[in-house]
Amino acid sequence: MHMFDKKDVTIYDIARQMDISTATVSRALNNNTSISEKTRKKIQETARELGYRNNNFAKNLRNQNSHTIGVIIHELVSSFTNSVLGGIEKITTEAGYDIIIAHSSEKMAKEIKNTNNLFHKRVDGIIASLAFDTNDLSHFEPFKEKNIPLIFFDRVDESMDSTKVIIDNYRCGYIATKHLIDQGCKRIAIITGTQQRNVYSQRFKGYKDALLDAGLDFKEDLVIINDLNAVSGAEAAIQIMGLNPIPDAAFVTNDLTAAVFMKKLKEHGIAVPDDIAVIGFNNDVISQIVEPELTTIDYPGFLMGEVAASRLIDHLQGKSNVNQLSTIIINSELIVRKSSLKYRNAAS
Repeated sequence: MHMFDKKDVTIYDIARQMDISTATVSRALNNNTSISEKTRKKIQETARELGYRNNNFAKNLRNQNSHTIGVIIHELVSSFTNSVLGGIEKITTEAGYDIIIAHSSEKMAKEIKNTNNLFHKRVDGIIASLAFDTNDLSHFEPFKEKNIPLIFFDRVDESMDSTKVIIDNYRCGYIATKHLIDQGCKRIAIITGTQQRNVYSQRFKGYKDALLDAGLDFKEDLVIINDLNAVSGAEAAIQIMGLNPIPDAAFVTNDLTAAVFMKKLKEHGIAVPDDIAVIGFNNDVISQIVEPELTTIDYPGFLMGEVAASRLIDHLQGKSNVNQLSTIIINSELIVRKSSLKYRNAAS
């Protein structure tokens, strides 16, 4: 069979492929009963094989939906991501939907390929979390044009008219920093990610406001913005140790980065929490394995996945509409462990 560019397939391509008139193709795609059911099915099947897709076709073939949901994630290594996927799968399986998981490896270029691929796989909806460097959302427009529902979670873009499922990152940044201030810390560093992502910019704002409310100066040299991976944790520790005086606390907005950060400090004879108190973020498994155990922010990924998938399924079943500005905030709390406790008698 001759392969067409799926983006450019028209009724003329289908007609030529089957050696029939375009009028017949058009009537079949609109389920016109003047065309026999057998011919209609054959034409609709050819249209799908060639990648033909338009609103009327999708609308009139609702009983032939793929029952597949595309999930776009930015990485695969964290227990947070695995938890989210677990929550999504629980809901989609119960509703009779399969999922296709695509991960961007934190690159917008790969995210674009993923969205195009899922679009042509005729998924019924998308649940997505943005890559580190995504700065343009035009690759999601084809879904909106075809009324394919989109839900964003965790890393979202406020400008997108679609349901978003997030935590209160500002509040989390604030309570983490305030906890360090309450421990008597005065030179508090922050190690965080790109400020074009909502999660990191909001945590940073919470950090700054907590300092301000406590009458502490915000210092640019105590701000480190990096990729928040293992290598970044070691590099941040070296940078922190080069400051004079060194900070007495660090808020690291990712647990893996925080764990490597602490390891590198200890290798250079800097004690945690006595010299530098440390707080992470996500409550990943590693936070309870490191020594001392890591104070962190609980991030209920499983619940986030359940909520995102439930909203999408409700939309597909006609119970709600995700194509409107709606933000669902999942509750998250500070979990105090030894890494941030300056006082030996402080209770966790």
